[in-house]
Amino acid sequence: QVQLVGSGGGLAQAGGSLRLSCADSGREFSRYMVSWFRQAPGKEREFVAAISRDGQNTNYAASVSGRSTISRDNAQKTVYLQMNTLKPEDTAGYYCGARIGGSTSSLFYRAAEAVYWGQGTQVTVSS
Repeated sequence: QVQLVGSGGGLAQAGGSLRLSCADSGREFSRYMVSWFRQAPGKEREFVAAISRDGQNTNYAASVSGRSTISRDNAQKTVYLQMNTLKPEDTAGYYCGARIGGSTSSLFYRAAEAVYWGQGTQVTVSS
């Protein structure tokens, strides 16, 4: 069973940084692909970043590419999203999602593919 807990959000100024965490209390974390999504009020949940279950393959949405890094520590059962050079348009609730399957390098990009979700952590960026 996967139980994801997202944390690390908060209030930041434009140009600042935040590191989000997605921790799992289950026993099979290394079997799961994990992706981060975000959702602003009145908008659909959108893909932000993805990481394969072995941590060797990653991908990013164009909106965060070059200023964000997703990583994972399977021993600590945690996925991280380091976000730098924050912009006001990064303001949203951030959610980690996970699913099992595929190869060790597989990723997923659609919110509908996630089987498990963290509760979300709010990021607010002021200009």
